[in-house]
Amino acid sequence: MEPPTAASDVPVGRIAGAFGVGGELKCDPTGAGRTLLSAGARFTSTVGGEPVTVRIVAVRPHKGRLLIRIDGVDDRNAAEAYAGAILHAARERIELAPGEYLDEDLVGCRVFGADGRDYGSVEAVEHFPASDMLVVNATMVPMVAAHVREIDVAARRIVIDPPAGLFEA
Repeated sequence: MEPPTAASDVPVGRIAGAFGVGGELKCDPTGAGRTLLSAGARFTSTVGGEPVTVRIVAVRPHKGRLLIRIDGVDDRNAAEAYAGAILHAARERIELAPGEYLDEDLVGCRVFGADGRDYGSVEAVEHFPASDMLVVNATMVPMVAAHVREIDVAARRIVIDPPAGLFEA
């Protein structure tokens, strides 16, 4: 067994539960995780309070999520122990395209208006089918080019042009 997930590890998928009786697991990958979840890949997790390393032996799509098989998990009882587990990968394994960011890189960034107004810091990033949202002072800012003008992760700064009235009480 390996030590618990390192601070630099990134969540790449959440096990939603067992699927069928043969040990398959329903996995909801993150955007970064979808490309990493493949046969032979190894991830760290915590199962039953214990750190574990898991090796994926099979992956197949099913109704918008992935069904995975983990080495050594051969029946429903073994699979159920993984329900709710988060799979993590080393940050170096994540390949981001230009303009893509990890949630944890955006959380804590200071958000300013194009006019210099300080709106506060990003509290969370929420994901919806239409767009991702930055949560700033309990207000959701759509992460679309019309509203997010600049993201400088190194400077921990985001510049936005919010829709009229978005931050008005």
